Amino acid sequence: MLKYLYVYIVNCSDNSFYTGVTNDVERRLKEHNEGINPDCYTYSRRPVELVYYEYFSDYNQAISFEKKIKGWSRAKKQALIFGDWDYLKILSRCNNSTNSNNFSK
Repeated sequence: MLKYLYVYIVNCSDNSFYTGVTNDVERRLKEHNEGINPDCYTYSRRPVELVYYEYFSDYNQAISFEKKIKGWSRAKKQALIFGDWDYLKILSRCNNSTNSNNFSK
């Protein structure tokens, strides 16, 4: 039987985002909202609402995607949540001075 891992984003009561990975989104959401562990990020930010998830059949891809999202800005996370691929592409562009687009060809 094929097992999936889900990368998910919840919106916390303080309007921050939390990104995680699980094999059961419904159970994990319930755990976040029950506040099982006081040391968890979401414990003092309950209730949380699921705003995005994507499933992966490859464990390494799921972990890699979760880590990538955790490094993103709030704007990029919102673009992902809303499925605004054009804006996500714009936000993903490198704009520093060493970018090859800043040099004549």
